[in-house]
Amino acid sequence: QYYLCGHNIKEFDIPFLCRRMLVNGITIPLSMNVAGKKPWETTFIDTLELWRFGDYKNYTSLRLLTAIFGIPTPKDDIDGSMVADVYYNEKNIKRISNYCEKDVVATIRLYLRMNNHPTIDDAHIEYAS
Repeated sequence: QYYLCGHNIKEFDIPFLCRRMLVNGITIPLSMNVAGKKPWETTFIDTLELWRFGDYKNYTSLRLLTAIFGIPTPKDDIDGSMVADVYYNEKNIKRISNYCEKDVVATIRLYLRMNNHPTIDDAHIEYAS
């Protein structure tokens, strides 16, 4: 079985993507459709939720957690709040793509560290083009 993993994926990424799919007439994949599902029936791993340990009062950013665990930050060029500006004003898809790739790698490394697994070395990461 496969799982979608992300930082704050349950409260941001999945709802955002599903809403955009509906607006654009795209069928929501079964793996992302949470309608009628109980929280434990979803196939999402949320590193923010793992870090909270049941404490839902606070938000801890991916940037802070990567710093705590000594993982290179994906936010060294742009962060999520800057994506719209880079897209609409700079028209720089490659810059956004690089940010997203680094975000995925940082999240994978964070998940591995939080579960006491060895992290992934840069030499073992392949990027799609």
